[in-house]
Amino acid sequence: MYRIKTLNKISSVGLARLDPTRFQTGAEVENEDGVLVRSAPMHDYAFPDSLRAIARAGAGTNNIPIDRCSENGIVVFNTPGANANAVKELVIAAMLIASRDVLGGADWVQEQAHTPKVDVAAAVEKGKSAFAGPELYRKTLGVIGLGAIGALVCNIALDLGMDVYGYDPFLSVDAALRLDRHVHVVQNVDELYKVSDYVTLHIPYTNATRDFINAEAIGKMKGQVRVLNLARGGLVNDDDMIAALEAGRVAKYVTDFPDDQITTVRNVIALPHLGASTPESEDNCAVMAARQLRDYLINGNIKNSVNLPDVCQDWSGIARLCLIHKNVPAMLTRIMGVLSDDHINVENMTNKSKKDYAYTMVDVNTRITDEVADELRAIPNMIRVRVLNH
Repeated sequence: MYRIKTLNKISSVGLARLDPTRFQTGAEVENEDGVLVRSAPMHDYAFPDSLRAIARAGAGTNNIPIDRCSENGIVVFNTPGANANAVKELVIAAMLIASRDVLGGADWVQEQAHTPKVDVAAAVEKGKSAFAGPELYRKTLGVIGLGAIGALVCNIALDLGMDVYGYDPFLSVDAALRLDRHVHVVQNVDELYKVSDYVTLHIPYTNATRDFINAEAIGKMKGQVRVLNLARGGLVNDDDMIAALEAGRVAKYVTDFPDDQITTVRNVIALPHLGASTPESEDNCAVMAARQLRDYLINGNIKNSVNLPDVCQDWSGIARLCLIHKNVPAMLTRIMGVLSDDHINVENMTNKSKKDYAYTMVDVNTRITDEVADELRAIPNMIRVRVLNH
């Protein structure tokens, strides 16, 4: 029985993917093999020795101590693309409310309706021009980050009649194939800044992307640009954005990550982190997270891990070794040496690395004894050894 601890409310649709005859799930689970989490902070989380994997029902993993997980041989999964449609739709809404003061206009109408002796219809005709704004049609949208969300945003913006520029220094083949051929993919983000009436961010938050939008970046943008951040709060420098708004350089800033500093600034539209807040998105993320966690615990397969390489292998033996180790020379030689010395025949093997860490999956034609597993654990730079039986 695998024990799965839930640190947030996880959609029942996702939990249903974990067979109750093989998985015990819940917030009260102890000595957990896996964790399902959404936004709960885990940086101070005490890892039990039993913990093998954490699955984040969402794309961002800022709330998870990735480095500590890697050092302890804990695989961290996320769910890229599961909430992409929800965020895409909110981007379109954000562009619209950044262009035409729909929110301010709706509030103003309510004020008129609650003011004694005001003829609402007459007041609307007289005051509506204060809330006017430009159309999206034939404007230029700059999309920074062309992953699952960014690609959808690019394509739907084309359908709206916009000219679309995209930038992603790590553009994958799969992501490129998702893009409509009419998207102008640029190699230098400055080209995007120079032409865009709207700029939207869809990149992860890392040390390298912190304050990605700052005074220097804003200085390269068109005047009266509208900036959208539905990705991560730390991608935009609040001080620099406030200065640009006050100077009129930025016309509107829509953020899904309000804080005490930015929320009350004029021409800021602050949303309550609505990006993935749809029932469909929550179901999709939970299903993907649960499936990935299940496949790793039962079969050792890794897909969509942020700290280890993707490795999937069909079963071809009696037992399977799942080895997490440092990405250093001669590890495969040492692993094969142990198996050879113990007269264990290898049926199939896959080895892949991701930065400082590597994952080796070995199918063998015999049961693995505790003595053999301990020999493998004793190899220098070996982090975790798991033995699975078919």
